[in-house]
Amino acid sequence: MTRPSRISRARVLDLLRLAARKGDRAALTLALDQMKTLAYTPRYWDKYLDLIAHPMARLADLLVIKQGDKIAHQKGWTRPKRERPKPSAKAPGRGKRAAGRKRSISPSQPSLFPDL
Repeated sequence: MTRPSRISRARVLDLLRLAARKGDRAALTLALDQMKTLAYTPRYWDKYLDLIAHPMARLADLLVIKQGDKIAHQKGWTRPKRERPKPSAKAPGRGKRAAGRKRSISPSQPSLFPDL
């Protein structure tokens, strides 16, 4: 019989919030230690990926642990493709520049490379 993990998503997020609000290094250390336990144990990968859905936990993963993308890649999980918005006919000025129109350089601003 497998024992349930004593690390909860809510507890880790509370520790991260405390570290962010008060600058508590002990809370940050505890939160990162618990996140590493989840990240480095294959048994808890699902819990870890659920945890890093939160932006603060994702930031901690990107900066310190760097496991979220690796685990997702190993499991073959991919993010759904985002659909690009279709261009509307109402805004003709947006998008590509008009043909023949060039950007002019202000004569009052000196060139960084005058010899070229």
